[in-house]
Amino acid sequence: MVLVAGKGHEDYQIVGNQRLDYSDRVTVARLLGGDCMISVTLSQLTDILNGELQGADITLDAVTTDTRKLTPGCLFVALKGERFDAHDFADQAKAGGAGALLVSRPLDIDLPQLIVKDTRLAFGELAAWVRQQVPARVVALTGSSGKTSVKEMTAAILSQCGNTLYTAGNLNNDIGVPMTLLRLTPEYDYAVIELGANHQGEIAWTVSLTRPEAALVNNLAAAHLEGFGSLAGVAKAKGEIFSGLPENGIAIMNADNNDWLNWQSVIGSRKVWRFSPNAANSDFTATNIHVTSHGTEFTLQTPTGSVDVLLPLPGRHNIANALAAAALSMSVGATLDAIKAGLANLKAVPGRLFPIQLAENQLLLDDSYNANVGSMTAAVQVLAEMPGYRVLVVGDMAELGAESEACHVQVGEAAKAAGIDRVLSVGKQSHAISTASGVGEHFADKTALITRLKSLIAEQQVITILVKGSRSAAMEEVVRALQEEWDMLVWLAEHLVKYYSGFNVFSYLTFRAIVSLLTALFISLWMGPRMIGSFAKTFLWSGGA
Repeated sequence: MVLVAGKGHEDYQIVGNQRLDYSDRVTVARLLGGDCMISVTLSQLTDILNGELQGADITLDAVTTDTRKLTPGCLFVALKGERFDAHDFADQAKAGGAGALLVSRPLDIDLPQLIVKDTRLAFGELAAWVRQQVPARVVALTGSSGKTSVKEMTAAILSQCGNTLYTAGNLNNDIGVPMTLLRLTPEYDYAVIELGANHQGEIAWTVSLTRPEAALVNNLAAAHLEGFGSLAGVAKAKGEIFSGLPENGIAIMNADNNDWLNWQSVIGSRKVWRFSPNAANSDFTATNIHVTSHGTEFTLQTPTGSVDVLLPLPGRHNIANALAAAALSMSVGATLDAIKAGLANLKAVPGRLFPIQLAENQLLLDDSYNANVGSMTAAVQVLAEMPGYRVLVVGDMAELGAESEACHVQVGEAAKAAGIDRVLSVGKQSHAISTASGVGEHFADKTALITRLKSLIAEQQVITILVKGSRSAAMEEVVRALQEEWDMLVWLAEHLVKYYSGFNVFSYLTFRAIVSLLTALFISLWMGPRMIGSFAKTFLWSGGA
């Protein structure tokens, strides 16, 4: 049970002589997991969606497609897919407090119903209408890899400039994008929308709903080849994002990808910005690059000036991601100071090169969220710059079609060229990576792999482990197994302190420093002379013989 005390039912608040848009109900629903939107009546929706209203005309300010996220009085959208039909859950939606239904056929249930031809399309059209009502400055991005990193970076920068909405998790398809757009309310100044696809036409649809001022393709790599057929198919699908730009919009692309001619017909006469840490003729580039195991420092060069940036994320590929985010943010007015502050405040995202310190000199990089050839080779380069014995742990890369084996071999060859010390693989396809690496071991299951990994950790004084694979490979299970063992040691120490208070002294740095000093003095002043004397006698005796 949650008890909430608010200011009242109004959707605004008076502060001084200002009238600010703010709704207690919307805010609470959002915090509780609901998808809130600006207020609209069912009769208005009937006109917007060209539907038929059956039942009472009520006002709605929340919408959901999930019966687990219902809020009182919300609109439940009954989507229909290949393996499910949410119309079957209408009774459950009513029991959960839904105020109305968006359906594609009349249902025998005592709730207002808005009947449309296709609830999936209507859901998108509703999101497009909400987008048109809110004057927030919107940017959109796509790419084969790094989308989430660029999204998080852009949101961090724009949050320095105003209230910013951005895609949660990976809600980037034809259902996830409308979900994000429906959360747009007048309180937001900016929105950062991530667009993904696994077939042609998907981005063309979602960008038509989003209507961004600027659109970015982060990079191109072999990903979702089962849906796109080839890298050229990937390029065509990603280029659809530029079709949603207004005539004065800005198309932003990676200067290291040579797809300008393929996209020229879509971009037309719109302004183009290019970014790259390598290409000197880019609009956004990086100089004075200094890479460490915990992040990078560089000078960001832009069309309006330069600024020194501290990026607390490992990997040279994240410099390119930061350049992309800087360009996307600057397209809607972000300053150099906002870019610098936003990037400096970034936090690593679990599953995406997330650093986990298992123990002193034992670093685990959790990059288990997803994988394709581009992100795998980028991860290899990150690992190559890390200290100690470097272990790459990989699962399969999915959805690569006929190119699967060649793509896996390419990653293995990259690991070999980078000098990775050991490659451990698990899965049906990933054996090609470990074999091509020349230092690989393949395992039939994760249990055997984890056992071998633990033995390597025990053998090496300094070690860095990077874990990566496609979503279907579930490589987070490997990360979790290593974490749980270390967490158990931490738990044991904490409980020893709880029951034996004397152990608590080890939490004080002063005490630990004193113990270290006394230990050093003991070794050097008492043990040292005796050991030297013993060795001297032994060697003198041996020499006399």
